Amino acid sequence: MPLSDDNRYLKGGPVAQRIIAAVREDAAIAKAEGFPPKLISITVGDTDAVDVYVRNQRAKAELAGIDFEERRFPATITSGELEAAIHGLNADPRVTGIIIQRPVPAHIPIKTLQAAVHPLKDVEGMHPASIGNIVYNQLDLAPCTAAASVELLKETGLDLKGLEVVVVGHSEIVGKPIAFLLMSEGATVTVCHHMTRSVAAHARRADALFVAVGKPRLIKADMVKPGAAVIDIGINSEIGPDGTSRIVGDVDTESVREVASWITPVPGGVGPITVAILLRNTMVALSRQRALYEATYGTADRLAAE
Repeated sequence: MPLSDDNRYLKGGPVAQRIIAAVREDAAIAKAEGFPPKLISITVGDTDAVDVYVRNQRAKAELAGIDFEERRFPATITSGELEAAIHGLNADPRVTGIIIQRPVPAHIPIKTLQAAVHPLKDVEGMHPASIGNIVYNQLDLAPCTAAASVELLKETGLDLKGLEVVVVGHSEIVGKPIAFLLMSEGATVTVCHHMTRSVAAHARRADALFVAVGKPRLIKADMVKPGAAVIDIGINSEIGPDGTSRIVGDVDTESVREVASWITPVPGGVGPITVAILLRNTMVALSRQRALYEATYGTADRLAAE
């Protein structure tokens, strides 16, 4: 059965369109009130894969009515120089959000750059403060991929309260935030990682299974509870029988879809929503910046910088 005709697939495109449409309305209002949203993308060095992401982000930002500007830095730039550039963007009232494209050169610690972005402009949800806020149920500026994954689970209509959820993968920007986001919804969450004794035993009891480990086709049909929702966040390159490269997830989709009630395709599942969440986060960031501006200057009038 073609993907387009199989209602077991949780496709990200329609969800992303709804989010972007709502962002477009909010952005239009903000512009009319003198607070135009603007995203700055930071690329270090020349990476073809990054260019693809940047073009996609630019296109979706333009569709949502958000200004988008790319700033490129040479691969030879030092970490200190890059941090200084980020601090300059933090201080610029015309900049709403800052995106750091990955990968960056090996001599630049990505976590240092993420921490350099001011939490009020952290539209990727990667600053330690942003991730920490999730623990306290401040969920509106969560890491984009994690938030997109939870958004897809909500599309199933399942009641998240008391839902048995298993997350395979415990990274700081995907697995762990997913767990906290779902716990805030009342779900019962188990997180598996490389030291878990039997991932399969945990996975088989999950009403909803999230997988983000970077291992192609790790999850097989016999590891999935019948009727479960399976959210595949993995993106892996695989050489097919014909010798061509293709993108596959961490789930063996063809076999698992015969067991699961819902499953995300790869590509076309979580990915489209991730960019939409980035844009939604931009408007959240703008709202917070406006609130700070009003609290500081006692007015919500147009930016003094205009």
